[in-house]
Amino acid sequence: MIAIYPGSFDPITFGHLDIIERGCQMFDGIIVAVLSNPSKQPLFTVEQRIHQIRHVTRYLPSVTVDCFSGLTVTYAKAHQAKILLRGLRAVSDFEFELQMAHTNKTLADDIETIFLATSTEYSFLSSSVVKEIAKFGGPIDHLVPDAIVKDVQKCFAKSPIL
Repeated sequence: MIAIYPGSFDPITFGHLDIIERGCQMFDGIIVAVLSNPSKQPLFTVEQRIHQIRHVTRYLPSVTVDCFSGLTVTYAKAHQAKILLRGLRAVSDFEFELQMAHTNKTLADDIETIFLATSTEYSFLSSSVVKEIAKFGGPIDHLVPDAIVKDVQKCFAKSPIL
């Protein structure tokens, strides 16, 4: 069975990798689907995020990386996936994710959402936290893979904070 793990992944964090690795133990394959959302101003382009995710998941043969726009359930159907994989960090995530799962169920009742609680050490972690720390020159090597650290630092080296 194939699962879709959708998200922005801007940038991918150790929390995301935790969900991907654990999902690989549960499913035959995971498609990490990078959302292209024109209403957001991401740090990295979709192409850069795809490259980053492929690089840091290259040791996981059952992972493929792709991008999409529009409805997640439409993308899942196009890839014959019956599972949407979502990570939960806190109660606030659960409220939003439950609402999305119910909404998706009204759009495609044959697609299930599976929630994985993130590992405790990553329960605070988000891409926004990584960017905020990096913006002020703080260390992020304990939050994202080494290759991603360099990419994020490059982005913020271009625009110093006054």
